[in-house]
Amino acid sequence: MTALILFGSFVFFLLLTVPIGISLGLASLVTIIFAEVVSIQYLAQSLVQSTDSFPLMAVPFFILAGEIMGKGGISERLFKLANVFVGNLTGGFAIAAVLTCMFFAAISGSGPATVAAVGGIMIPAMVSYGYDKKFATAVVVAAGSLGIIIPPSIPMVIYGVSGSVSIGDMFIAGILPGILIAVVMMIWSYIYSKKKGYKGTGEKFTIKRALHAINDAKWAIFIPVLILGGIYGGIFTPTEAAVVAVVYAAIISTFVYKEITIKNFPTVIKDAALTSATILIIIGTANAFGRILTLEQIPKMVADMLLGISSNPLVIMLFLIILLLFVGMVMDTVAAIIILVPILLPIAISIGVDPIHFGIIMIVNLAIGFITPPVGVNLFVGSGISGIRMETLARATLPFFIAMILSLAIITIIPGISLYLIEVFR
Repeated sequence: MTALILFGSFVFFLLLTVPIGISLGLASLVTIIFAEVVSIQYLAQSLVQSTDSFPLMAVPFFILAGEIMGKGGISERLFKLANVFVGNLTGGFAIAAVLTCMFFAAISGSGPATVAAVGGIMIPAMVSYGYDKKFATAVVVAAGSLGIIIPPSIPMVIYGVSGSVSIGDMFIAGILPGILIAVVMMIWSYIYSKKKGYKGTGEKFTIKRALHAINDAKWAIFIPVLILGGIYGGIFTPTEAAVVAVVYAAIISTFVYKEITIKNFPTVIKDAALTSATILIIIGTANAFGRILTLEQIPKMVADMLLGISSNPLVIMLFLIILLLFVGMVMDTVAAIIILVPILLPIAISIGVDPIHFGIIMIVNLAIGFITPPVGVNLFVGSGISGIRMETLARATLPFFIAMILSLAIITIIPGISLYLIEVFR
């Protein structure tokens, strides 16, 4: 009965278009009042205690770093670098768009931020070279999902905290899966461009152009090296790395690239604060929601049900993937991780899946939700940039959805793609 009240009220508030963080809090409040599973003070305590975490401090700092980088001219320089190497190929602009999103993902840690930063430059540029606007937008929208797969990644921080898993290991584990997904997207972009006759820029690759582009983008390229190298070199923790990223981005954007002035910083900080507040509210209310689930032993019930259906690990993983794909379509990524990790991670471990590997599977699943209606946030951002209706854009991204599903299957079947680099760095 308690579970029915909890989930029923949650769905009811979502249908009323109440924001997901508030819906989680209201559903928890309704359940506390009617079922009396915990004291009503617990909801207020959860909002404070769940965010009182040193690892979680990385989230607002990575968000601020992403905001600074997005407005600091970094995405434009990354695009020029990618364009030098692949711009002359068939569909070179589309491939360069994927590469730029991959580079920027290694800086921002956010899918929507990647789409916003890269899309404003890439979509008009591709259209001016004769690319169909729907395809141009779909490329950026899909590749923007790499923002939470390639480290640093905000959802990876949330998963690490929720599952008591090393955030540094999660960051390293996301590198090869992110590259795999990007390569599959580039292959499809090439095939589609060849079919449609989208030619390259006509500018031949030269060492001189490459060196000039590398020199111009060197400060941007160094950011992921600084973050991951510092974490795995034992110089600083992921939270401290986020602070270093903020300071580094501020210095580069203000004094080197000179795209941001001191007067711009209040606006940048305000935008980052609004995004951080939204995420932290979701973390607090989702934690209360998850606590009620745990008290009612719902995770154990779900585990028993799945293990009762089959003892075959592949069958159980298939069920988990289908569930995560559905959840990614209808729920915010942060809320989904906080609520589902306590339920699904024990199941995955019980069938022999490494918690790091399962974390990557979960993140990739939820990243696919960025390009699937009704919640697909990348679709909303891409639609806002290009002016294309979201329904039309969702159809245009379908081939990339299939490409990501194929990549997910490979990542799931071959754990070494996620775990190999961890062994190398240890």
